[in-house]
Amino acid sequence: MEKLRIEGGRRLDGEIRISGAKNSALPILAATLLADGVMQVGNLPHLHDITTMLELLGCMGVQVAINEDMSVETDCADMKSCVAPYDLVRTMRASILVLGPLLARYGKAEVSLPGGCAIGSRPVDLHLRGMEALGAEVDVLDGYIKAHVPGGRLKGAEFYCDTVTVTGTENILMAAVLAEGRSIIKNAAREPEVVDLANCLIAMGAKIEGAGTDTLVIDGVEKLHGCHFDVLPDRIETGTYLVAAAVTGGRVKCKDTDPLLLEAVLDKLRECGAEVTTGKDWIELNMHGRRPKAVDICTAPHPAFPTDMQAQFVVLNAIAEGVGRVIETVFENRFMHAQELVRMGADIHVEGNTAIVTGKEGLSAAPVMATDLRASASLVIAALVAVGETDVDRIYHIDRGYECIEEKLQMLGANIRRVQ
Repeated sequence: MEKLRIEGGRRLDGEIRISGAKNSALPILAATLLADGVMQVGNLPHLHDITTMLELLGCMGVQVAINEDMSVETDCADMKSCVAPYDLVRTMRASILVLGPLLARYGKAEVSLPGGCAIGSRPVDLHLRGMEALGAEVDVLDGYIKAHVPGGRLKGAEFYCDTVTVTGTENILMAAVLAEGRSIIKNAAREPEVVDLANCLIAMGAKIEGAGTDTLVIDGVEKLHGCHFDVLPDRIETGTYLVAAAVTGGRVKCKDTDPLLLEAVLDKLRECGAEVTTGKDWIELNMHGRRPKAVDICTAPHPAFPTDMQAQFVVLNAIAEGVGRVIETVFENRFMHAQELVRMGADIHVEGNTAIVTGKEGLSAAPVMATDLRASASLVIAALVAVGETDVDRIYHIDRGYECIEEKLQMLGANIRRVQ
């Protein structure tokens, strides 16, 4: 099994290009099932989850081609199956996103219940109730969601999401765009990735209003056409490298990104003492060698502070001046990185959904193990500042969400390499 070996103590300095957002690319790839014609999706990150989604499309009969510019073309003309098998779905929760498009376009779907990171309960009941509200008949049998649409076409409906759910909103949205009549999704997720999906669907011919608000209004159309669409930049990858710069007292410029996507994160970085400057498609953070100040954060759905940046800020607080309080309100089991950071000398006390972090001047190298995608990123950041050589194990988690992380960190001056 591969691991990352990191010699800490180097101040990051340099420029990197930010990849496309995985959390936008996956639903957009699922949405290609809706297209009557060829879809071309650009700015895709080169990640295992993207490969898995393309394999899933391919096993259902979608023709998939990769162009010279690394964009992907899909064509559903020869679709032969509406089954998403366990072997592919078990490694990636986002596979459930094919449920809505399959029901909307083909009137049937058989999707294995998903797997993915162990960061708490993420039930699929809202997805299923959304499909039922649109007229599908849904059963869960033998580990599979088995659904069909009597009459062949979904019917527009009004649906209220009991909790804000990104993938649930996306699944119901994709189902509604081909439904007969008007659909309204209330308490919808407002994340930029949901907006990106809506913009892609609109480019395909869908009629959607309210993207970026908590109410989506969709007037169903009979069919959607193919188009070219570029995935938006990854705001979490951007934030991760900015925090890495802050923790090491360095300077990093992130290019091909969008500062409007992570305003809550930039506000907290400025609060910790970083100099943050931005342009239309770049963000630069410079600590000028200073140690950051501790900050309090509370995660919540967009536009509040993102849960996917929580672990990174726990590390920032661990080496900052003062005490920081980190409250996690989105997932109930997302402090698993805390115990690994304690092994490196961090002073972290977890009480329920709150972590109290007392900053120290430094951390010490220790062998650590990643438990989920963002936890693994936090351990890499901690290793960059720790004294000595740290091995980060189970990095298959980090490979699910960060494209070429060791190469990008090497470009910034980090001593990091991948070893067996």
